[in-house]
Amino acid sequence: MLQGLPLGTSDFRSLRVNNEIYVDKTELIYEMVEPSQRRKLLLARPRRFGKSLLISTFESLFKNGLKDFKGLAIEKYWCDKKYQVVRLDLSEIKEFSTPDEFEQKFYEKLITKFSGVGFQYKNNGLLLMTQLSEWLSLLEPSCLVVLIDEYDAPLTNCLDQPNLFKDVRSAMSELFLTLKSNEGCLRFFFMTGITKLSNTSIFSAFNNLEDISLYPKYGTLLGYTEEEIKLYFKDYLSRAAALLGMAEDQILEQLRANYDGFSFDQNASSHVYCPWSVLKFFNYPELSFQNYWYASGGQPSVLKKYLMNHELEKPISFDQVKQVRLSELNAAQQYNDLSIDVLLTQSGYLTIKSVLKNGYAVLGYPNQEVALSMAQLYSDELLKGNPLEDPQGPMISDIMATGSTEEVVKAFNRAVNAIDYQRYPIIDEASCRAYLQVLLIGAAMMPSVEIHNAHGRSDMEVQAGSRHWVFEFKYASTDSEVETLLSKAIEQIRSQHYGEQVLDKKLIRVALVFNAKERQFTAWQIV
Repeated sequence: MLQGLPLGTSDFRSLRVNNEIYVDKTELIYEMVEPSQRRKLLLARPRRFGKSLLISTFESLFKNGLKDFKGLAIEKYWCDKKYQVVRLDLSEIKEFSTPDEFEQKFYEKLITKFSGVGFQYKNNGLLLMTQLSEWLSLLEPSCLVVLIDEYDAPLTNCLDQPNLFKDVRSAMSELFLTLKSNEGCLRFFFMTGITKLSNTSIFSAFNNLEDISLYPKYGTLLGYTEEEIKLYFKDYLSRAAALLGMAEDQILEQLRANYDGFSFDQNASSHVYCPWSVLKFFNYPELSFQNYWYASGGQPSVLKKYLMNHELEKPISFDQVKQVRLSELNAAQQYNDLSIDVLLTQSGYLTIKSVLKNGYAVLGYPNQEVALSMAQLYSDELLKGNPLEDPQGPMISDIMATGSTEEVVKAFNRAVNAIDYQRYPIIDEASCRAYLQVLLIGAAMMPSVEIHNAHGRSDMEVQAGSRHWVFEFKYASTDSEVETLLSKAIEQIRSQHYGEQVLDKKLIRVALVFNAKERQFTAWQIV
């Protein structure tokens, strides 16, 4: 029998008791918690990377010692005593619409969690934070562990309501100031979130809070490396290969293309797979390599709220290289100063591809799954509620796999006509190609643009079933240009041998001219 997959398991003890696969990160964990250090740490990661499981692992270690760690790397190092542990999951505080409602839920949670380690709240007129501070001040040095999961969840819940955000921030700040003023009692403090918002007062309250989010040492703390997948999931690799009729190295190649590539490392020296997507694939390999990112939290609340009052960059920028100062990724920022590229990086849509000598990080999509998710965001932006495909007809992917070239051109025109043309007019060849690229990815296809060969580069190439399509686009400002541009596109395909390197698919090369006056492709020819 296969060892159980930890799919959706965020409780470490439950995972171990049920003998589910645990990818052993405890050697790194020991470096974070070794007894000679009393650290206060922040780790920011996107959703679905195992932050809650990590919090639970800390909780089990400090509360129960090595009880649940048999056979793991930390077993040979750990010799510390047991501790009282307070674990707060602030993502549980979701439904509130007023400051009073938030305070009631927040304070109830604090009372419940701290009561579990000996705190007794008294309804005697003294404020909760005053009582909590007095109690903390009486504790022995280094006797308490505090773990906070999803610290930013209540704040992102009200990003679109400035006054409520301010009140929630104020209430939360009281807790951090209280902990800061009594930090002598803390053996270990650890906090996770998605974003790093400086206007939470957390970073001023805990001025010695160590942000390890981009430390190279911890770049593989969450997520799976390829070596870990080969080691811990070898039986599942064999099972997937058998079910899909593929070799194991082909399975790994597809896993790499779809789910790898996340770099949480300011040197860009390491990268990891999204654990949720890998586990979903291994659970149902017969479904092949699905997009699990978008469906399972690919739009975190912070990004949804941000996009209510901000726009994505224009969809024409979908495939463009992006750069930000590495200092922007490292720093906590005011929400209003947060750039879309920084937020997309924190949310997992973009990742660090390389770091330049001038201090800039080059950003890009980690993998095909995330590129597809991003294209869905851009596609939604382009279409603004208009349907991309004819609900009564076949999908674009099916048309391209089995239909005629004429049907493909008609499908392209339907897609182009669905665009919000007032906001996103097609004004040149680049926008024509970029918008079609986004729309096709939004339709679950993976077109490639500017494919190089020894003679030049094609505009767009798409595989659909047993076919390999090559498109060369031209943009005609006037009717009189159409025929000339069509001839130019045909000659370009022939002279530069586009697509001729493809040997295992039926090659279909098409010259296409977009007519600005008609707002559609009015001329095309198979080459």
